[in-house]
Amino acid sequence: MALSSRTSSRTPRPMLDFEVVHTERLTPSLMRIRLGGDAFGDFENRPETDKYVKLRFTDTDGLPVTRTYTVRSVDTEARTIDVDFVIHGDEGLAGPWAASAQVGDRVRLIGPGGGYTPNPDAAWYLFAGDLSAVPAIAAGLEALPSDAVGVALIEITAPEEVIEIAAPDGVDVDWIVDPAHDAGRLAEAVRGLTWRDGHADVFAHGERESMKALRRVLFDERGLERAQVSLSGYWARGRNEDRFQAEKREPIGQIFPTAG
Repeated sequence: MALSSRTSSRTPRPMLDFEVVHTERLTPSLMRIRLGGDAFGDFENRPETDKYVKLRFTDTDGLPVTRTYTVRSVDTEARTIDVDFVIHGDEGLAGPWAASAQVGDRVRLIGPGGGYTPNPDAAWYLFAGDLSAVPAIAAGLEALPSDAVGVALIEITAPEEVIEIAAPDGVDVDWIVDPAHDAGRLAEAVRGLTWRDGHADVFAHGERESMKALRRVLFDERGLERAQVSLSGYWARGRNEDRFQAEKREPIGQIFPTAG
C-alpha cells in the first residue's frame, strides 16, 4: 500500500528486479501483487511489521520515479513477497500498473526498510488507519502474542472493501464505513473508545489530515508519550504523490508541528 517516503540510516540497498508471479483482486479497490524470482535471494527481510519497499516506475515523460509501498507479507519458503495496491482507476502510476499487471511482468524495487514492531511488553494495542494502512495493520495483528488485547479501527469508504484479517481473540477488528472519508472520523472513533488501563502500544497511519486529528486525541487528550505511538501520514487528500512528498518539507505536510 502506498505510503510516505521514509529515510533510514542503513547502508543503501541495491535495486532488485522482481517478477510478478501472481495477482489477486482482494476488493474493488485493493489489488495484491506477488513478486518472486531470483532477486529474492538478495532481498533482506526485516522483522518490522510495517516494512516497505520503493518501487521504480516511469512517468509520462519517460523519467524514473519511485513509489513507496508496504510489504504485506514475505514467504521465505516460496521466496515471494506480497504487496497490496489501492486502485483509483487510472489515477497515478503504481495503481494502474498493479491493476493491469500480468504474470511475468517485471518491476524494480529497493528495500525493505521499516520502523514499527508491536511492543511485546505493552498491556494493550491500538491500530488505526484507512485502506492504505491495511497491509501494515494486518501484519502487525499477525505478529501479536496470542493473548494480546486491544482494537483495530479501519476506515473504508464502502462495505465491499472489508477483507478478512486474522487477529488474536482479544483484539477486535472494527471497520468504519465513511463514504465521505471525513478527516475527523477516525479520531472520533478513537476518542470514543473505552480506554484500557496499562501501557498502550499504538500504530496509526493513513491520510495526513486524519493523522493530525488522531495526534491531538492521542497526545493532547490521552497524554501518550511519543515512544508509545507510531504515527505517520501515508497520503494526503487532494494531492498527488509528488505534491504530497514536497509538502512534507512544509508546515502543512508535518504531522507533528515544529517548535517555533
